[in-house]
Amino acid sequence: MLPIDVIAVLGKFGGYAVFVLIGIGFGVSLELAGFGDSRRLAAQFYLKDMRVLKTMFTGIVVAALLIFLAAAVGLLDFAQISVTQTFLWPGIIGGLIMGVGFIVGGYCPGTSLVSAASFKIDGLFFLVGTVLGAGFFGESLPAFEDFWNSSFTERYLVSDWLGWSIGATLFAVTLMALVMFYGAEKTEEFFRTKGTGKVWSWKITKRSYVYGASALVFTALLVWVIGQPDPVRKWSLMESRYSAQLSSRDVFIHPLEYVKTYNDASVKLVTLDLRSENEFRNFHLTGSENVKPENFLDPKFVVPLSQLPAQGVVVLIAADDSVSTQAWKYLKVQGVNNVYILENGLRDWNTVFAGKTISGKSFNIASPPSEVLQLFPKDAFAPKIKISTKKRSGGLCS
Repeated sequence: MLPIDVIAVLGKFGGYAVFVLIGIGFGVSLELAGFGDSRRLAAQFYLKDMRVLKTMFTGIVVAALLIFLAAAVGLLDFAQISVTQTFLWPGIIGGLIMGVGFIVGGYCPGTSLVSAASFKIDGLFFLVGTVLGAGFFGESLPAFEDFWNSSFTERYLVSDWLGWSIGATLFAVTLMALVMFYGAEKTEEFFRTKGTGKVWSWKITKRSYVYGASALVFTALLVWVIGQPDPVRKWSLMESRYSAQLSSRDVFIHPLEYVKTYNDASVKLVTLDLRSENEFRNFHLTGSENVKPENFLDPKFVVPLSQLPAQGVVVLIAADDSVSTQAWKYLKVQGVNNVYILENGLRDWNTVFAGKTISGKSFNIASPPSEVLQLFPKDAFAPKIKISTKKRSGGLCS
């Protein structure tokens, strides 16, 4: 399944070459669309030339339809697609500031690069201002860092906000975009005909618009009807990608590695215990949470795990490795990166720590301190945990 890690496939040089070519292609597309001319961009705010709105929403809708259609039929793993982090209120304030800058200067950062590349003096000045502004923002961030982080979420989609399915959200966004296309087209037509004696009409004048709108609506409905694949189907599609980690037991960690991770303040550890409630009550590791296997099929349960910080690690505990393995599969295909299984559950726990003392004193084996590690040889376990993070993305004008 897509996406493909181009650097892993083509090497660093080949991967970066692909990125450069994409960037050049994007810049050329903006220039051909007229976005390198501040007069055309500013005309948006006078309601005379709505190409910015139409181009942006065309890109948004077409990309969204292709992404989620590919995900629905099993060609793309959307959980591995980088989604820009959400800083809600700072984003709103920043959007207002950027909007004013767009109106005054006629560019956003991305289009100013295109303009500067074609040697337009206004684009060059705007680009210099953008660089200086970004530097000032970076230097002044500590003064308002609490506000900056006040509404942060790692991966928050419109569908999450609305509580709708991906298909329903995509269909609604498609209809909204078509209404905006229609409004933009008729607004342009109104200003073109104003004072010319020509008659303005609310009717759609081009048949190609009707065909295009129908294709978009049909595709959105198709995505909604098919639906996004559930974890069971996703594993059947992605088994080849992850099965080697299970067969080689690279994700099964020793109790001592768990103790090391538990006492590492730089790691955000989440321990999920899949044993029965009675077993959990009789003994469980400090800080662990008793969960049921069916929880791993519930997006409301899994999404917070997929939004753990970069140093987040999830460890699964079960009475039977087959149960924890199944939970591991479901978490991996839903975008949870750092997931590991405590080998043999807690069956070896007492054996490993029974009779051990620190300076002649016993300790709570439900939460062994890091000093316990000194009681064992350095090669007592093979480290398995490797922190991996998702690639970050930037917006169009970042």
